[in-house]
Amino acid sequence: MAATVTVLAALIVVALLVPLPTIDRVREWAVAVGPAFPLVFFAAHAIITVAPIPRTLFTVSAGVLFGPVTGVGVAVAATTVSAVLAFLLVRALGRDVVTARWDHPVIRAVDSRLARRGWLAVGSLRLIAPVPFSVVNYSAGLSSVAVVPFALATVVGVIPGTVGIVLLGDALAGHGDPVLLAISGVCIAVGVVGLILDARMPVAGDR
Repeated sequence: MAATVTVLAALIVVALLVPLPTIDRVREWAVAVGPAFPLVFFAAHAIITVAPIPRTLFTVSAGVLFGPVTGVGVAVAATTVSAVLAFLLVRALGRDVVTARWDHPVIRAVDSRLARRGWLAVGSLRLIAPVPFSVVNYSAGLSSVAVVPFALATVVGVIPGTVGIVLLGDALAGHGDPVLLAISGVCIAVGVVGLILDARMPVAGDR
């Protein structure tokens, strides 16, 4: 238990103190690593974003480095693995241990939503919600949501936004295609619409 607490604390310290590399630096690493870079990128994305580090840089980089198809696949897979790892880490710690050390209004709000709507809330909170990715992971780990529904809801919820951002990254690399840019806009719009609809849907217990 003490070791797990130490790991979580270390991840938070890293997130606060270690600067993220630029896309140009990531490109340099890609050239240096060679053909194995997609796997290295996947592993780095999955592990680093277990900490409360924004995943946007990784998502944009996936589009810049790998193009739309491979970029989306790598980004969605790494995002899901990262979410599950964070979920399991917090669950291993236990609710009492974590909540005693991490009490924040955003955490309480997400926890309340998960308690009322369960895994469906995971999917809706992934749809370009104003809640940080890591907060959803940690809060879900504290809830009664099972790991498999959590993982599936994460995949479904992150696809629209991830596709949109990866395609924008591909455009930044000079491969902009009007059709792909249109798809990017549609995917982001789907996320926004889904979030609005979810916010207007009645939640069990809100009467």
